[in-house]
Amino acid sequence: MATILSASLNVAKIDQTKLIDGRTGKFLNVTITINDEVDKFGNNASIFESQSKEEREAKTPKNYLGNGKVIWTSDKKNNDLPF
Repeated sequence: MATILSASLNVAKIDQTKLIDGRTGKFLNVTITINDEVDKFGNNASIFESQSKEEREAKTPKNYLGNGKVIWTSDKKNNDLPF
């Protein structure tokens, strides 16, 4: 199944220590969750900074960066998407 998301990030909330220097720039690993229900703004995706195994095991709170919505999917069975 192919899916396209549209999202907004609050870049001021990015933990600068999580930025990774790469050959072609700085990178941030993120985790995107897609929820079954939409919120009052039509969003059904949340974006967080990715956590290490140690952070997950320690139950460190996630750093929420923004939200978004699925704007297209090839999944013909999922007819309840809000678009």
